[in-house]
Amino acid sequence: MPKAVQYKKGSIIYFAGDRDERIYILQKGLVILTSTDVETGASVTEQVKNGEFFGVKSALGHFPREETATVLQDTIAVTMTLKEFEMIFSSNKDVILKMLRVFSGQLRQMHKKTESILKQKVNADQADGMFSVAKSFYRDEQYRACCDVCIKYLTNYPTAPDKDNVAKIYADAKLRADKLKTRRQQSYDAPVSNEGALKQFSLPAFERFAKKYEPEQVIISEFEPGNSFYLIQSGQVQLVKCVNGTKKNLDILKPGEFFGEMAILDNSPRSATCMAIGPVECLEFNKENFALLITGNPQLALILLKLFCKRIYDQKRRLRILTIKDLPARIADVFMMYDEMNPVGNPAEHSRKFNITVSDISHWAGLTPEVTRDEINKYVEKRKVEVYDNYMVVTNIADMKRIVDTKISAS
Repeated sequence: MPKAVQYKKGSIIYFAGDRDERIYILQKGLVILTSTDVETGASVTEQVKNGEFFGVKSALGHFPREETATVLQDTIAVTMTLKEFEMIFSSNKDVILKMLRVFSGQLRQMHKKTESILKQKVNADQADGMFSVAKSFYRDEQYRACCDVCIKYLTNYPTAPDKDNVAKIYADAKLRADKLKTRRQQSYDAPVSNEGALKQFSLPAFERFAKKYEPEQVIISEFEPGNSFYLIQSGQVQLVKCVNGTKKNLDILKPGEFFGEMAILDNSPRSATCMAIGPVECLEFNKENFALLITGNPQLALILLKLFCKRIYDQKRRLRILTIKDLPARIADVFMMYDEMNPVGNPAEHSRKFNITVSDISHWAGLTPEVTRDEINKYVEKRKVEVYDNYMVVTNIADMKRIVDTKISAS
């Protein structure tokens, strides 16, 4: 059971870097959280108010503490295990929704910082943004996806200045898509598996939320207004972002994962395009039934909380990579990130195999494919990295860690 613990002035409840899945509620006293800004390296402090939770993100996300919790005056805090938190608060709709909105805002800020470092153009006009997405799909000969984005554009912005140009692109893309449909459909006609889908959402009550999508169909488009989110039951969904007119692959989501949830929490436009890879089955939930859904399905709320925690952590991890000025060290930190994401059974083993390509490293490092390839080739020449068609081998991961640590400590 949760218990009230007394902490003396000057004591530390936990340190940054600790691995601890306890969650706290400040009952009385004064606690500050001290962390390091990923972008500037400056120290950041935040005061915890009475009745507020702290230590939640690292506990739910199962990653090290990002901040140090210091007691500035005699304090009483309620401490509980992750399991106790889930049992007590999973059915408290107000608490869960508040946390979801806070985490959504934090994730949005991390995206903005990343865009700032990459010096990406941010489309102030959503219609212009969607037009650029449609054109990028057309240039990449993904005509079905181009058609879907064009339809969403014309539906949301029927009087926009570029509507005629969008209509022309749609007409041409439709002709090309129809020619390719039969040949591409044959390669996707394998049976669709429900393996990995969440059991609690397989009940008949959820059938009315079910949606099916064809290969390369755009489920949501970047820049369009957001009023629903999705749970993948079967198939895979590709997340794509349009950066300065060029598509960047962000992630591939599998059964049991959510997407589109940020837009319904903070009323913001979609931050990425989500496209079906092969046949996909999803459950679609909208703003109106979201709160009701959370109330009736506590497990869903916890899954969403954990998802936000993981995405915030991943985004901060990428931001740390982008702040490294030395390019070899930046590439090395990408390898370190993949090592953290894919822990091996025997940590004493120095060699690591990663299922990544130059394009993947280019995305995470914020470098052009050409620069990325040149930097990786330098590692190849030193026999620190081996490059194959669909994977790479780092001969000694400790070398990569030393390179990163040396540059971070020198900066």
